Amino acid sequence: MKYLLLLFLFIMFFLSCKKDKVNHTPTPYILQIPSHFPEMEIPEDNPMTVEGVKLGRKLFYEKQLSGDNSISCATCHAPSASFSDSNQYSFGVNGTIGNRNSMALINVGWNNFFFWDGRVKTLEEQILIPVEDPIEMHDNWTDVILTLKSDLSYKNMFFEAFQTTDIDSTHAAKAIAQFIRTMISGSSKYDVIYKVENNLPLNSLEQNIYLTVTPDEIAGYDLFKSLNGADCFHCHNGPLMQVQKFSNNGLDLNFADNGRGLITGDPNDNGKFKVPTLRNIEFTAPYMHDGRFSSLDEVIEHYSSGIQISPTIDPLIEFASQGGVQLDAFEKDLIKKFLLTLTDYTFINNPDFQEP
Repeated sequence: MKYLLLLFLFIMFFLSCKKDKVNHTPTPYILQIPSHFPEMEIPEDNPMTVEGVKLGRKLFYEKQLSGDNSISCATCHAPSASFSDSNQYSFGVNGTIGNRNSMALINVGWNNFFFWDGRVKTLEEQILIPVEDPIEMHDNWTDVILTLKSDLSYKNMFFEAFQTTDIDSTHAAKAIAQFIRTMISGSSKYDVIYKVENNLPLNSLEQNIYLTVTPDEIAGYDLFKSLNGADCFHCHNGPLMQVQKFSNNGLDLNFADNGRGLITGDPNDNGKFKVPTLRNIEFTAPYMHDGRFSSLDEVIEHYSSGIQISPTIDPLIEFASQGGVQLDAFEKDLIKKFLLTLTDYTFINNPDFQEP
């Protein structure tokens, strides 16, 4: 009788634990969106959860997603480079080299399309591609999922995040997407300048930051957004410091890479690439889709006197006919000083974004 009672209690305890596990509900994750930012649209089929973000962070740094276990997402999107790649082209499995510079993962939760050519429209779709790209991670999702399923820690984390043990590539992509959506940059000098310009209230920390803003930085900002100055505001403005469009910014007369045109098949899109954010531009060199410029000075010089006119050049580049906006040395220095106000050290150093 004693043994029957113990067996009964053990069975009840086991069923109770199993019931608790089945009924576990993932904890909603509350994004910390800066007050001057627009709301971020979260996909209905991938709500933000604490468990999903935790899993996504681990997967972002997981080298087992690559064919030879040598690289992870963070290899080409390194925290020290504001989640970009300091190499002109990223190195994939077996030393293969890509053909475009890796884009920085900053505020991508607000993006409407992904990759330099905009080939996909959701972050979840974007995440699926590098794993199977032969010049990137060169693996296949079937093998990746089998590997993850064989790891008890991952099995538990996937269950906690998605309430299923029947995991597949979409679950992995959703988790990584959740983590990347938390990577929000909105605490730079520029943010304070923007809020003051738009009569938005500053908290005490922002008030102290504003006291450090220099006259040259303000003058550089005025020049940056002036139609008769540097004329940068058409493509880089607002809290996100980018517009959702593709542009031919006068890099070449003849295109080695047709960019958006490769996706649409429309010759009018040849030479156009996604406009990137300028946030943390101090850390995201080299610049442009092909990483041709290694410094901000080179970038500024391009827009000043290096514009190449081709049939698809962006018509908003007002001074293309004269090769650029023709800035003098003092004006170039002001522009550079303003660009450095886009540096957000809290983003670079956020422990929640580092390898777990």
